[in-house]
Amino acid sequence: MVEPQATSRSKAVLATPTDIGEQATRDIAAALTGLLADVFTLYLKTKNFHWHMSGPNFRDYHLMLDDHGDQLFAMTDVIAERARKVGGTTLRSIGHIKRLQRLQDNDADFVTPEDMLAELREDNKQLVIAMRQVHETTTEYDDFATTSLLENWIDEAEKRVWFLFEMSRRR
Repeated sequence: MVEPQATSRSKAVLATPTDIGEQATRDIAAALTGLLADVFTLYLKTKNFHWHMSGPNFRDYHLMLDDHGDQLFAMTDVIAERARKVGGTTLRSIGHIKRLQRLQDNDADFVTPEDMLAELREDNKQLVIAMRQVHETTTEYDDFATTSLLENWIDEAEKRVWFLFEMSRRR
């Protein structure tokens, strides 16, 4: 049985002080929450490939993917807190991530290093597209703080795409 007090707390309305308006709060928080689901998905896939890397370039790939994972994980708290700062909510569970993620998981028992790099390159390209879409939303509502963060994250993601491309070139 749920305590009456707990039930009333779970239905409490957020009253985060913000000047961006209700529609902006809904749109920005929803966009950020979808982005956060994709970032968590890409983070876990990057760590998966980092843990399961093999082959003659193991050390270089392993270290690069560790750096990429660190970048992605560093984004997660900032994205969630931005959604809260603008008056919205954000992810609550792994199930919530699964419902919102647009990037695909990779549960294969074995993936070649070349396929790992190619898949992460494409996922990072998709993340750039998603961030540009969120950027459009935040720009529309003059949410300069979130827009600025997105511009830096887009640059980081483009660098990851570049590194993954260059590491997979054969000539």
